[in-house]
Amino acid sequence: MNNSEQLSGKTKSVMNSIGENARIAAEILATASSKQKNTALLSMAEILLDSSDTIIEANKLDLDTAHKKGLSASFIDRLKLDKKRIESIASGLVTIAKLDDPIGITCDKWERPNQLKFERVRTPIGTIGIIYESRPNVTSDAGGLCLKSGNACILRCGSASVWSCRAIQRCLALGLKISGLPDHSIQLVPTTDRSAVGEMLRGLNGAIDVIIPRGGKNLVSRVQKEARIPVFAHLQGICHIYWDREADIESALPVVINSKMRRTGICGAAETLLIDKETPYNCRSVIIKTLIDSGCEVRGDETVLAIDDRVKHANLDDWGTEYLDKIISVKTVNGVNEAIMHIAQYGSRHTDCILTECYKTAELFLKKVDSAIVLHNASTQFADGGEFGMGAEIGIATGKMHARGPVGVEQLTSFKYVVRGSGQIRLE
Repeated sequence: MNNSEQLSGKTKSVMNSIGENARIAAEILATASSKQKNTALLSMAEILLDSSDTIIEANKLDLDTAHKKGLSASFIDRLKLDKKRIESIASGLVTIAKLDDPIGITCDKWERPNQLKFERVRTPIGTIGIIYESRPNVTSDAGGLCLKSGNACILRCGSASVWSCRAIQRCLALGLKISGLPDHSIQLVPTTDRSAVGEMLRGLNGAIDVIIPRGGKNLVSRVQKEARIPVFAHLQGICHIYWDREADIESALPVVINSKMRRTGICGAAETLLIDKETPYNCRSVIIKTLIDSGCEVRGDETVLAIDDRVKHANLDDWGTEYLDKIISVKTVNGVNEAIMHIAQYGSRHTDCILTECYKTAELFLKKVDSAIVLHNASTQFADGGEFGMGAEIGIATGKMHARGPVGVEQLTSFKYVVRGSGQIRLE
């Protein structure tokens, strides 16, 4: 047996143990009280803040490795933690604690003519497996959301963020102990062996009920191809902004700049700007100039190239590229219907926006664009569970089954039907 076979065998044993621990924890969490879960969440937040220095030191180890490997600036931005970001992570847990507990809520009820009484009641899913790459904050966001919704979770971070994620997970485990809940409720896979991902995709002998991938196209494609259990897919964020001929430049231009430049490395960052050809030339010129002057590289079609000699030529691949960088592709289109067609062809069904003062045009766009999130006159960077009032999110689901858009507490639940009778029997 060679070393890789020995490592894979050991990983299999470790992963099976993690799965069994999660199964036990999930049974306890399913009936845990709201008070107990909230105590854990608030304790986690406090411990995270108290451990800021330790977490930042761990994060430096990851950052040093990332710099040595020459990883991109956008990747490093997603990886980096500082006091402010740790405070934001802790604040997210506090917000989750304040949310209504979804478990046990009656979503609907009715009575049949035979006096049978029906209720549809929210329940936990069970154990959620989350596979993610460079964002250490996912450790806390995912753990907190799964706990609030009564689920155990198994987290597998990327090797680039392993020290940061371990430091955060230790804080979460301490918070669970304080509340009297199993510290195995939120587990982090301890190995960077890639075979651990395969074990999770096979479900750990039935221990994992759902897999959520959060990362690049290659990761999501692998998960969708190999998973033997349900997947909440989070695909690329090829987000569009359509600038309509009736857009108001004073309010619309800041939306474009914010959508692209606030944080270029997040999935809600705009990657393509579509401009109505009837938009006045001087307005188009201001848009392009402002983007470039803000530090953004513009890649445009022939019409856009003629506006500013600093524009680079966009090729066919640019329309389907998630840059995650200070780059945007810009295309001139013949009205809202052509914009909608372009988004349908090149978009990822993540987040798309229209800028216009025409209600009719806006409603057409919002109705016909088949994306998880559609916006009117607002930045695409609002594609975030926290901004939706969900406290946090595990990701933006771009599929159409069960969960779509920000995956928060409610999206991490299932339901069962409770039927109450008084001796009824079925005769036919």
